[in-house]
Amino acid sequence: MKQMNRVYSLAAISLCMFGLASSLSAQTPAKLVKPTPTERVALWPGKAPIGDGKFEDCNLELEVFLPPAEKASGTAIVLCPGGGYIRHVTDREGYPIARWLNDHGIATIILEYRLPELRHQVPLLDAQRAIRLTRANAATWKIDPNRIGILGFSAGGHVASTAATHFDDGNGNSSDPIERLSCRPDFSWLVYPVVTMGKYTNTGSRNELLGADPKPELVHLYSNETQVTANTPPTFLAHAVDDKPVPPENSRQFVAAMKAHRVSVELLELPSGGHGLNGCQGPLWEQWKAAALKWLAREKFLPTTTR
Repeated sequence: MKQMNRVYSLAAISLCMFGLASSLSAQTPAKLVKPTPTERVALWPGKAPIGDGKFEDCNLELEVFLPPAEKASGTAIVLCPGGGYIRHVTDREGYPIARWLNDHGIATIILEYRLPELRHQVPLLDAQRAIRLTRANAATWKIDPNRIGILGFSAGGHVASTAATHFDDGNGNSSDPIERLSCRPDFSWLVYPVVTMGKYTNTGSRNELLGADPKPELVHLYSNETQVTANTPPTFLAHAVDDKPVPPENSRQFVAAMKAHRVSVELLELPSGGHGLNGCQGPLWEQWKAAALKWLAREKFLPTTTR
């Protein structure tokens, strides 16, 4: 009897896995051929900070995708793919987005930030460095240094919302000229983002960043709806109302905080699509993209002729 139960259990598992694979294949676009970036730039000079004065070896590179000169708008976006803080979903939330943004004249800098592995400062440090580097290369890349935004999906949305609420003007005394520049993004786009580490968080992302039983002060620090100030940059958000892994309250709480501080914000609530908006494809996926570009033009970060 035990052997028969085991056979039935294995059969059930096989059916579940088959169903899951079928569901994923139905929602996932055809495999993308990895594009060649315009250039690659080392994020850190060999050693990268992990916080508390400690460093580690790091060979991470930014992938820079510049639009054709005749399309260039002068606007740039540092892009942070999602992946639950355990991977980077760059095939869906990275390269196709870079191509689309380039088509609209927007330079795109893809950041595959270091995964935290409980080192809570690491993703933010990488995002801050990416913004500083983009600003440092503004002249070379034909970018307006006052039109550099950050875009994040899911856990990458947590990286982006953290960068949008934790920034500085640069360290004027640093021996590294990059570190002398501001890491404040001029705007942010957050798409089905993890924002909070509190009640409505994505538990998996929080566990990877802070651990299963984080200290209350860290929960507060990385609950970015609590970190909004009057100096937080203007923000566009998109979220499906039926998102279960990352509830839309993540975006709603951030919007409420932005409005309380009288900072420009817009939230596009989509009627369905769940987390990932039907596998990053289809009408709802295209809807947030169109709305984000219109918002960017209204906020004067994108000339209307490039839409």
